[in-house]
Amino acid sequence: MSWFVTNLVSAFLLPPLNLLLAALAGLFIVRSYPRLGRILLTGSLALLWLCSTPYFAESALRLLEGQIKSVDVRTQSADAIVVLGGGTYFHAPEYGTDTVGEATLMRLRYAAKLQRETGKPLLVTGGKPLGNDLSEAQQMRAVLEQEFKVPVRWSEDASDNTLESARSSYQVLQQAEIKRIYLVTHAWHMPRSIMAFRSAGFDVVPAPTAFTTRYQTDLLAFLPRAEALHDSKIFMHEIIGLLWYRLKS
Repeated sequence: MSWFVTNLVSAFLLPPLNLLLAALAGLFIVRSYPRLGRILLTGSLALLWLCSTPYFAESALRLLEGQIKSVDVRTQSADAIVVLGGGTYFHAPEYGTDTVGEATLMRLRYAAKLQRETGKPLLVTGGKPLGNDLSEAQQMRAVLEQEFKVPVRWSEDASDNTLESARSSYQVLQQAEIKRIYLVTHAWHMPRSIMAFRSAGFDVVPAPTAFTTRYQTDLLAFLPRAEALHDSKIFMHEIIGLLWYRLKS
């Protein structure tokens, strides 16, 4: 299934579109089926409010991160570091080309730290899911080598999703007889990434970054915010992905 089709289907399953469609359905049938229509309307709007509150969205992401711990390189060893791409900053005017997006940059920053601590070789993985000029792997290599001054030994730039990244990365590292890896990605993305990379044949040492943290919980944590709705969408996307992986395995 192509990247576009996968994300088109996902849009209908994830907030806010799924909740807006439920509200529209309730509005459409409220005259013929008053009780069901009111349930759909009030339920979808209530869920939309809930998904838009930082307290709910951050708590949901922490559920994904519940069993994920930061790596201790003194007691957890591996033979290579694999960094997953996390999106592109397209046609960046100040850089004159595609470059890494915010999420990818966070992963690269931690991967650079991990490489300096362990001295292990790096593999970057990510293709061109939107047909961008440079693959995510090319963008990542450029930032690591030119800005973080960290060498990259391998690039995998044919994959469009996590599962493809796992399989293609295994093919690359199999030639170097490497199976045990540090896997770098966001903490909320780690459970699904571990499943994908283990199913591909890797022995995975999770090396998560960008944990969901909060300075304090106050009234603002319960008021709707656009970024909280985005976090709720991430949570639902990961849950659906985990269920899909289990169905396929």
